[in-house]
Amino acid sequence: MSARTVLRTLALAAALLCSSIAHAQLFRAYLAIDGSDANPCTLPAPCRLLPAALAAVANGGEIWMLDSANYNTATVNITKSVKILAVPGAVGSVLAVSGPAFNIATAGVDVSLRNLVIVPLPGGGGTVGINMTAGNSLTVEGSLLSGLPSGGIFITGSSALKVVDTTIRVAGYGIDVRDGARATVTRCVISASGGVAVYARGASAGTSTAISVSGSTLEGSYVGAYAYSTAATATVTLAVRDSQLDRNDYGMYAASGAGAPVWMTASASLITGATQSGITVDGSGARVWATGNTVTANNYGLWMHNGGLFESAGNNAVRNNS
Repeated sequence: MSARTVLRTLALAAALLCSSIAHAQLFRAYLAIDGSDANPCTLPAPCRLLPAALAAVANGGEIWMLDSANYNTATVNITKSVKILAVPGAVGSVLAVSGPAFNIATAGVDVSLRNLVIVPLPGGGGTVGINMTAGNSLTVEGSLLSGLPSGGIFITGSSALKVVDTTIRVAGYGIDVRDGARATVTRCVISASGGVAVYARGASAGTSTAISVSGSTLEGSYVGAYAYSTAATATVTLAVRDSQLDRNDYGMYAASGAGAPVWMTASASLITGATQSGITVDGSGARVWATGNTVTANNYGLWMHNGGLFESAGNNAVRNNS
C-alpha cells in the first residue's frame, strides 16, 4: 500500500469522526493533482487549486496538499486564519504570477505555510513570495523561496513573522520587515543578490520594528543584516546571534537617517568575506553592541562614522581584515 493511500485512509477515518461539522465549511480541505475545483475539497473528492480550498475551509482550518504539483494560477489571496501545508514527501508548489504568490491583507488572521516551494512563473510577472500588509501573524516553516525578482517575504504593520528551517534565494530582499512589524528567523539560509538578506526598517513615526535572527546563514547579499530608520520616532532593533554572515558587501549595518534610535546586537557570530565592512554603524542615532564575534577576512572589520556608536564587550576577535 502506498504512503499516499495510507494517508488518505487515515484522513478519511478522521473525517468520518468529525462528520458533525457543518458541511459548508471544512476543518481540513484537500488538494490533489487529480482533483477538481468542482469537488467539495474533501479527502474522497479533493479540489485542484488553492482558491477553491480557501473558499471551502473554515476560519482556523487546514489545507493539505496531497501530491507534488502546482496549486495556483494567480496570486493566492488569504483572507482567513489557515494552515497550508504539503504532506511529507510531496512538493507543494505555489507560483508568483503577476505579483506576489501569496497576499495577506486581512486584519486579525493567523497564517501558517509549511513545506512549500514558492517560485516565479517564468515570464509571468511575479514579484515577491509572500506580501503581508495586515494580519496578526505569519509562520513559514520548512519551505523554499527561490528566484523571486523582488524579494521573499515582505511584512508591514503590527504583525508578527516567524520563519524557521527555510531557504530564501532571491534577487531583491530576503525578509523585509517594516513599520511596526516584528520577526524571528531561526535556522534559515538567506541569500538576496543585490539586496538585503534580513532588513528591519522604520519609516512611519511612532512605530517599533524588530527582528531577531539565530542559527542562520546570511550570504551573498548587498547587506546581510540591515537595521535602518528614516523617521525620528521610528525605533528599529535587530539582533543576530550564533549565525554566519558570509560574502556580503556589508555584513551587518545599522543606520539612522534622522537621529532615530536604531539598535543592533551581534553576538557569537562569524562575519567574513565582506567586500566593504564586517560591521558598520552609521548616524547619530545608531548603536551597535558586539560580543563574542569573529570578524575576519573583510575589507574593513569595523566601520563607525557620522556619529554612530560602537560598543564592544571586549571579547570579539577582529583579525586579518584588509
